[in-house]
Amino acid sequence: MKPFALLLLLATTLSLSAQSSNSFALWPEGAPGALSNADKDIPTLTVFLPDPAKATGAAIVICPGGGYGGLAQHEGKSYALWLNEQGIAGFVLKYRLAPGGYHHPAMLQDAARAVRTVRARAGEWKLDPKRIGIIGSSAGGHLASTLVTHFDAGKADAADAIERASSRPDLGILCYPVISMGEFTHDGSKKNLLGENPSPELVKDLSNELQVTKETPPCFIFHTVEDPVVPVENALLFACALRKAGVPFDLHIYELGKHGIGLGSQPYGSGEQHPWTHDCEFWLKQRGFAK
Repeated sequence: MKPFALLLLLATTLSLSAQSSNSFALWPEGAPGALSNADKDIPTLTVFLPDPAKATGAAIVICPGGGYGGLAQHEGKSYALWLNEQGIAGFVLKYRLAPGGYHHPAMLQDAARAVRTVRARAGEWKLDPKRIGIIGSSAGGHLASTLVTHFDAGKADAADAIERASSRPDLGILCYPVISMGEFTHDGSKKNLLGENPSPELVKDLSNELQVTKETPPCFIFHTVEDPVVPVENALLFACALRKAGVPFDLHIYELGKHGIGLGSQPYGSGEQHPWTHDCEFWLKQRGFAK
């Protein structure tokens, strides 16, 4: 093998090794309801920590979109690197998906476990367990909005210390989110999440604009009017529900922008970011997550 090729192979191997070393399974003994022990059956978290000199002690779990049928890479690691620049630790969630044989509640179980894990192990990463948020885009926004409306306090008598922790995020960031399973839903996400013929009760339970209470944490929401995939009404309905319940929120509706815009330029740092990122940074400072 030529020296350059050998060097390239070594660099690639080291890079892959470094990337995999900060990922771990959410359930070392297997996820609840797992169909096998293949990669598709193992939800994971990948850790991205900020420079210690910048670290604020806050953390955010990241749920990439993909219609509950895949995971959009540009809505995962790039978000974590952007959060790191604000001093916030990012935890990218690989959750179970419909092509792997999963429907609700597997995805919610994975998101809840992710928040519990970060909170329960906060000391390891020098984090504040009272500043653990969640961000999601598109169907990942639905998953994030599901957790901010379907959390629990944990099981105080659980043998597993992680299960004793609350799954309630301290804030939510919803990017062009699927919110409703009703009139304005994204049909692909709904089918992948709920199956072919979900009951009316299940459709209502996962229409998160109907599940907001005064206990729902503060949320930042952004959407675009011209989004041809997920109607902007999803963001509007959720904001109205938060308003009615008296929950603080920031809502940003931009005229232009197709679906799945992520940060606005990919990969992170390659160009100017979309204005939503600057609006969100300001909001995160107001919420005590960033300096």
